[in-house]
Amino acid sequence: MMALNSQEGFPCRMAGKGTGSLDSINVSDGGVPKRSTLEARVEIGGVAGDRQRNLKYHGGPERAVSLFASELIERIHAEGHPIAPGSTGENLTVRGVEWSLVVPGRKVGVGTELVLEITSYVVPCRTIQASFLDGRISRISQKINPGWSRVYAKVVRAGIVRIGDDVVLLGS
Repeated sequence: MMALNSQEGFPCRMAGKGTGSLDSINVSDGGVPKRSTLEARVEIGGVAGDRQRNLKYHGGPERAVSLFASELIERIHAEGHPIAPGSTGENLTVRGVEWSLVVPGRKVGVGTELVLEITSYVVPCRTIQASFLDGRISRISQKINPGWSRVYAKVVRAGIVRIGDDVVLLGS
């Protein structure tokens, strides 16, 4: 369950499957893997210090930030895939949030300022094939393996995020 602080319009942390924490923040000057950083400013255009090589498929206001679940990365890694946080291009890796609830249209609060809205599932591309045995990028395809995909989000409200920040699902 979640409550909103009416003065700030931002969620207060409450126990439940819609709350978690920010495990990693990942950026690159283009390409993967993205390197970890302790904090970052997230603006309408995306995460400061992060750049995408192919803006036809990546980046832009509707795909400003990519998110993935630490638990899924760990489970895929346990299958023998060489995946790691940032290796598949995600900017924010979260822990403790029920990933099945992170769907297009859902808003997500990170830290004390940032609000994102999930816009779509990320279609895997060949640039991430080094993260998978035999280059099997379909392992994180929403179409082929529902529930295992990264997601894209647009920035509703900009803010600074730090490793360990609360991550809260907003709305139902």
